[in-house]
Amino acid sequence: MRDRYIDLIEQTYYFPQDGFDIEENWLRFHKIDLKHVIEEHGAPLMITYLPKIGDNINRARRWFQEAFESVGYNGHYYYCYCTKSNHFSYVLDEVLKNNAHLETSSAYDIDLIRSLHVKNKVDKKIRIICNGFKPKKYTDNILELINDGFMNVVPVLDNMDEFDAYQTFDKDLNIGLRIAAEEEPKYQFYTSRLGIRQRDVIPFYIEKIKPNTNVKLRMLHFFIDSGIKDSAYYWSELNKCLNMYVELKTVCPELNSINVGGGMPIRYSLGSKYDYAYLIEEIVTKIKNFCDEAEIDHPNIYTEFGNFTVGESGCTIFEVIGQKKQNDSELWYMINGSLMTTVPDIWGMNQRFILLPINNWNQAYQRTIIGGLSCDVSDYYNSEVDINQVYMPKIIGDQKLYIGFFHTGAYQDSLSGYGGTKHCLIPSPKKIIIDKDANGKLTYEVFADEQKSESMLKVLGY
Repeated sequence: MRDRYIDLIEQTYYFPQDGFDIEENWLRFHKIDLKHVIEEHGAPLMITYLPKIGDNINRARRWFQEAFESVGYNGHYYYCYCTKSNHFSYVLDEVLKNNAHLETSSAYDIDLIRSLHVKNKVDKKIRIICNGFKPKKYTDNILELINDGFMNVVPVLDNMDEFDAYQTFDKDLNIGLRIAAEEEPKYQFYTSRLGIRQRDVIPFYIEKIKPNTNVKLRMLHFFIDSGIKDSAYYWSELNKCLNMYVELKTVCPELNSINVGGGMPIRYSLGSKYDYAYLIEEIVTKIKNFCDEAEIDHPNIYTEFGNFTVGESGCTIFEVIGQKKQNDSELWYMINGSLMTTVPDIWGMNQRFILLPINNWNQAYQRTIIGGLSCDVSDYYNSEVDINQVYMPKIIGDQKLYIGFFHTGAYQDSLSGYGGTKHCLIPSPKKIIIDKDANGKLTYEVFADEQKSESMLKVLGY
C-alpha cells in the first residue's frame, strides 16, 4: 500500500514541479538545499530567494512584448513594482537591478525614494506612480520630489478634492485619475473606496483639470481588488474602464496611458496553474480593439505588480515541537512560532499558502492541524486551497519534522510589523537572503537574527 507522504503528493499533483522537488527525502525550494539551510540556521526561519524576483519581472515583460507583437500593439509597456508589498532594501535592490519602475502608497514611500536616490540606486528619470488617498504630507512630498527634478512622477487622483493640492503648483505636472471599480457581489460594499465615481470623471475633468494649462491628465488607472483573472466579472469591469478611456480621450487628447494596476495571480497550491501569456494577450487585445474602433492611438500600458513580483520568492519555516491529541479526530502539530504574527494573512483574511513538510517525505502521513505558539484560539492552520484539511508525515519517536509555508514573500512582514512588538511577545524569526553570484553559485546572507526580547521591551518602555 502506498501511504507515504510523497505518494500522496505524487498522486494528487504533478510533482516535482517548478520551484519544488525532493532530494534524499528533503524538500528543495527553487533548488535551495533546505536541509543545509536548517542545519546551519535552525528554525523558525524566513527565506527570501532574490533571483525569483528578477525572473518574474522579466517574465511579465516578455509576455507583454510577445502580446504587443502578436496583435500589433503600438504603445509602450512599463513594469512598476508596488512597494507596499515588501519594502525591504534587498527587495528594492533586486527590483531596481531589473529596471522596474515604482509605485508608492504613502508619504513615507517618498522618503524611501529619496533614500534610494542618495545611494545612487535610482536616477531622476525613474517613473513613480503615486497612489492612495493622500493627506497633505503625501501631496507635499510628491510636489517636493517633482521640484527636485524627478521628471516622471505621476500622482494618481484618488478623489476630486486631492486636485486642490496641485492647482497652485507652478511647474508642468502630469497626473493620473483612478476610476472607482465595482467590486464582486461577495464583497460587503458595492463600489471600491479607492478612486472617483465613473459618472463624475468627465465633468470633473472639464470643470477642474482642463482649465489648468500646466496640469495634464495622462493616465487612467483601473484596478479591482480580486485581481486579474479569466472571469466574466473581470472582463466586464475592464470593458467599463476602456469605455471610460475612449470617452475621456475625446475631451482630453493628452491622455496617453492606461494603468491596469496589480493583481496578477501567484500559486497558492501545487495544483494552481495560470496561463499568464493568455491573460496578458487578452488584456492587450481588448485595449487595442477599443482604441482601433474609436480611431485613437494605443495607450501606454502600466502595471503595478507587487505580490507577483516578490510573493513566490519567500518561504517561512517552522519546527514541529510537539503533538497534542485533543479528541478522536483532531491531532495538533505544535510549531515553534506563531502563524498570527509571522504569516498574518492566514489569520487576517484566511489566506491559504502552499504548506509542505521539509523532511520525512518517505514517512506515512496523517491528518493534522497546525497550531501556533501563541495562546490565541485563532493561531492555527487546518486546510489547503484545494482540500479542506492538512496532511503531514507522522512523527515517530524523537524524529524532527520541519514544515514550510511557501510563497509568503509579500505583505507578511509589513502586516506583522516587522521589528516591533508581537502578540504574546513572540519574536520575529531569523531572516536569510539567498542570491546567486556571477558564477551561478548560491550565496547566503543573514539579514537579521531572531528578534531579541530586549528590542521588544525597549519599544514597550521597559
